[in-house]
Amino acid sequence: MKKIRQALINPVPVPFPLSEGTDSVFKPAKQEAEVEFAENFTKLQGRFVFCVNETELAQQLDALAKSRNWQKVYCQEPELRSMLQQHGYDQLNAPDVHTCDAAITGCEWLVARTGSILMSSAQPSGRITSVYGQVHICIAYTDQLLYDIKEALQQVKDKYEQLPSLVTLATGPSRTADIEKTLVVGVHGPKEVFCFLVERS
Repeated sequence: MKKIRQALINPVPVPFPLSEGTDSVFKPAKQEAEVEFAENFTKLQGRFVFCVNETELAQQLDALAKSRNWQKVYCQEPELRSMLQQHGYDQLNAPDVHTCDAAITGCEWLVARTGSILMSSAQPSGRITSVYGQVHICIAYTDQLLYDIKEALQQVKDKYEQLPSLVTLATGPSRTADIEKTLVVGVHGPKEVFCFLVERS
């Protein structure tokens, strides 16, 4: 105890005083958030589609479903279902997420720096919709784009009086390298993730 007391009385100078601080280690964005997100999302095998409006969204989604021969598309969110049906896409006919070809959800925010989709259990889709389908389709709007995870988490805290029981970041299709360090895609979740980003002023 004597040595500790003596050390506290005569502290040794910190050898590297500038090594710690509150400054962010990440550089600010050098390009538009839409471009930053698209580049980082596609690097991680995500599939990105930009739509100028909701009509184009419905058209692109219909073309994708026909090209993949999806017979059962699932969407649990009433607002998304209503919006898609209003704009001409009415093929949301899967009775449940367990048997669907693709599952559609919204999101809380998009994180441009990492190409991540931030979702929570407070969304109408709940916990399982984005995980159970073989293909996850996220529909987001340009005003949901943020640069960093810190901003996105703060927005979730501000949005809800109590933080949702689950907040998750989906960064491309599910993947694991647990077995013999070999990367395998689509083991614990969807094999493909699409993000349809709709312009909203």
